Amino acid sequence: MGNLRGKFITLEGIDGAGKSTHLGWLVSRLRAAGTSVVSTREPGGTPLGERLRELLLGQPMSVDTEILLMFAARAEHLARLIRPALDSGQWVVSDRFTDASFAYQSAGRGVPAERIRVLEQWLHPDLQPDLTLLFDVPPEVAGARMAGTGNALDRFERERVEFFGSVREGYLARARAEPGRIRVVDAQASPAIVQKQLEEILINLMNH
Repeated sequence: MGNLRGKFITLEGIDGAGKSTHLGWLVSRLRAAGTSVVSTREPGGTPLGERLRELLLGQPMSVDTEILLMFAARAEHLARLIRPALDSGQWVVSDRFTDASFAYQSAGRGVPAERIRVLEQWLHPDLQPDLTLLFDVPPEVAGARMAGTGNALDRFERERVEFFGSVREGYLARARAEPGRIRVVDAQASPAIVQKQLEEILINLMNH
């Protein structure tokens, strides 16, 4: 059975990096290649997770509450969607996973990384993404993109540019520590060039 397990791909990056834009293309590309794919997001991905997402993105709270709610949503996500899908041979593509907790809550908010590692070890000591795509973009560019959409900004999107600078550095530090899993994508490039980068990375993953 072990050989039939699906692949787990996550997309990471600061708000405004363009993850959501490319997630649809990525899923379509995999499906066109004959892969059965589940597309999901964090926080969210399950009915309870989506309710927790509303709280996390809209409600002021202490950083400890923020972390625990993120991992509560992740526990449900893993139990109800991610693990069953992977075990059935489907691929899972998720907009964010635990790397986001290290980047946002630790690098961004200053929570000791060890606290997040304890929760990670509790929930998924045996499971890491097969591939993480880190959409890297300077905070100023990401901020201009978000402002350009005209959409109302959530609690995270309203953070200062300095916060996103710290989050970006947190992500890049994780990419340096795990270059085999985390692939940095230059998200400042045009969508066509970004998709070319993704295509090369995907072909490599599908052939292994």
